[in-house]
Formats: sequence, C-alpha cells, structure tokens
Amino acid sequence: MNQAPLYQGKAKQIWSHSEGLYTMRFTDCATAFNAKKKADIAGKGILNRDICYTIYQYLEEQGIATHLVEVSGESDLIVKQLKMIPVEVIVRNISAGSLCKRLGIKPDQEIKPPIMELNLKSDPLDDPLINEDHITWMKLASPEQIQEMKAISSKINEALQAMFLKCDILLADFKVEFGVDANGKIVLGDEITPDGCRLWDKNSKKILDKDVFRRDLGSLTEAYEEVYRRLSSI
Repeated sequence: MNQAPLYQGKAKQIWSHSEGLYTMRFTDCATAFNAKKKADIAGKGILNRDICYTIYQYLEEQGIATHLVEVSGESDLIVKQLKMIPVEVIVRNISAGSLCKRLGIKPDQEIKPPIMELNLKSDPLDDPLINEDHITWMKLASPEQIQEMKAISSKINEALQAMFLKCDILLADFKVEFGVDANGKIVLGDEITPDGCRLWDKNSKKILDKDVFRRDLGSLTEAYEEVYRRLSSI
C-alpha cells in the first residue's frame, strides 16, 4: 500500500491495491452533524465492514451490480475502481431526520411510494439537497445516468426492505452512491452500513443505527452487533 490513503473520509479510507482495484478500509471513527461530533468506537470498523459485505453479497445475488470483490484484512474490502459520481441518492420509506425538520412533518410516517432525494456530495457544503437540473448543469452526471441511478436505488430499496424485514428490522431510509466502471456501467459503490441507514426494530422501534451515537442513546457497538447478528441469521 501507499504511505497515505488516496481518500480519507469520515469513517473510511481508500487505498491503492492493484491495477483496477482499491482497498476500502472501515475505521472506528464515528461522526455526526457532518463531523462536528466525533468519537473513536472500538470494533465499529470491523462491524461495518462485515455488515457491508453481507449486504453487498445479498444485492449481488439479487442482480444488482456492486464494486465488491472480496474481504481482506481485519476491516477491509477489496473493491473495483470506479469513477465516482459526486451525488448521494437518499431513499426514504418512513419520515425521519432532516426530512421532518425541512418540511415540518411528524416523524414515523410511512412514505408510499418512497421519496428519493439527491444531495451533492460535499463535506464543506454539508451535502446540500440538489435536483436533476443542477446535476446536469454542473455536468456531474448525464440525464440518462441520473435515471439509471434512481432506478437502481429503487431496486436496492425493494431488496433491502425484504432482507431487513426477515430479521424484524424496518429500513426507514438510507443513502447510496454510484460510480462508473471501466465499461461505462453504473455500479453501486461506497458502502451500505448503519452509518448511512436508519434501522429500527420492527416491534419496539428501538434504534439500531448511527442515531444511537448522534442522539446519545447508548452503545453504538451493541446496536451494530445486533444488526450484524440478525443479518447473519437469515
């Protein structure tokens, strides 16, 4: 590996691995409010790596292409190199978080059909909400790529809702990111973990995601361990 990562995110690092491949390393860092709140939580990186691997394997089985290659090291995944599109797609199934704050609506309301939001991936700007016209004008993605990202996000949502319901977890919302592979194909990149999802116990509505850390609701490690335990049981 190089002496320094190619990319340093809030809770991940990207390292050069070999031709056409990266090492994606999950760290123990937990952040909230766009990294205004930070802490190192022992074991978080390994848990997120294992949860992401389990989810991406499942999505691959459902015919959804991801950048996943294999597990490596203690908290790493080997992934395909992608030219990432700097747009986050957020899928909302239940009202929560910033949606309620922005629109003045009550939390815990079922959203049918799901709402999709597009955010510019930019830490300095706090990942602002944008629309398809912004994306096209800024040349971040073509109109066809935007529609493909939204179509894949819808398929991911259907697959993940079914997966989590098997282990009595509600998927309130989640974010995904995409990139373009060497063949010009739109592929799911980045990660899907409790860091970027809202996951609630179906019966008790107990929170099993990063809101535990964000809202000081207890042990984040225990919440993530519970998610991984349930996913591993199906």
